[in-house]
Amino acid sequence: MRFHVPPSEICVVMLSALGDAVHVLPVLNALKRAWPSSRITWVVQPVPYLLARDHPAPDRLVVFHRRKGPGAWRSFLDAGRQLRERRFDLLIALQVYAKAGVLTALARADLKLGFDRARARDLNWLVTNERIGARPVQHVQDQYFEFLQHLGVDPEPVEWRIPIHDDEREAQRQFFQDLDRPACGVVVGTSKPEKNWAPERYARMLDALESDFGMRPVLLGGPTTVEREMAVDILARTDARVVDMLGDDIRRLVWLLEGAPLVISPDTGPLHLARALDTPVVGLYGYTNPKRYGPYRKYQELVVDGYARSPDEIYPASMAYRPGGMSRVTVDAVLEKVALARNRYSLR
Repeated sequence: MRFHVPPSEICVVMLSALGDAVHVLPVLNALKRAWPSSRITWVVQPVPYLLARDHPAPDRLVVFHRRKGPGAWRSFLDAGRQLRERRFDLLIALQVYAKAGVLTALARADLKLGFDRARARDLNWLVTNERIGARPVQHVQDQYFEFLQHLGVDPEPVEWRIPIHDDEREAQRQFFQDLDRPACGVVVGTSKPEKNWAPERYARMLDALESDFGMRPVLLGGPTTVEREMAVDILARTDARVVDMLGDDIRRLVWLLEGAPLVISPDTGPLHLARALDTPVVGLYGYTNPKRYGPYRKYQELVVDGYARSPDEIYPASMAYRPGGMSRVTVDAVLEKVALARNRYSLR
């Protein structure tokens, strides 16, 4: 469907983690460019909320606080109550998991646009009344753009527009000024163990970043037990003087990623955030397919491709996982990409 008159109220349902939230931002920006008078509500979870709360595109954020156990139903009631405060002309169901389907069902909208039946997992096709056409598997960002194309909205130019405020700029300036060398942000863990790189390889890489490239490694990531345990293991194995900046401050993570000359990361939210901030990022891929989940349109030449079972393997974008693929990501291959980044991008 193409709107002859811009929709007054739009709702976007995407509750997932940081990486998916980064992919939503170009969709919201394109909607605002096409329909500047439209009011956009975005249904998010608490961590992406911290990224989106000051963003210029969404006019309203409905935060879904997911609870576990007997009180889980209250999460849906609270969010559903906020959604039902207004009626939407258009709801875009970007997420296909059951919890998103429940909220899509609770919202009042004339048009609920979702994925085609084959891709609408967890019976999500039952809660939408219009669906985009079937497409082959492609990059997640392009998959989200299918909704814009269905609506006749141009996704170009692709913009993230993540704001950094004056006080954050000052904290950023002070942090990097106090370092004795150019920083290299190093993301140490993900929510899926299969996507994580071996601590001993991280340690050897950190040693080389300091001794061979003259950089100061800065550990980046969240506050989870997995990330902290990874960091402790890595730090015990390296002689490099590493700055540990793991923590639960998403806004700090933004300005650290934006200010670092280079970032090295497995497939996780900070990698996509670094790309959105236009920071060169060396991506470590083995378990997930970089043609679907890699940095979008830029820094693809910096991907270390352990997903390929051999250097000459040609494979399409797919959602298939390859257990054990991270073992094919070698320290030497990562350092080759660091050298490439240094030569291709003027690392400050």
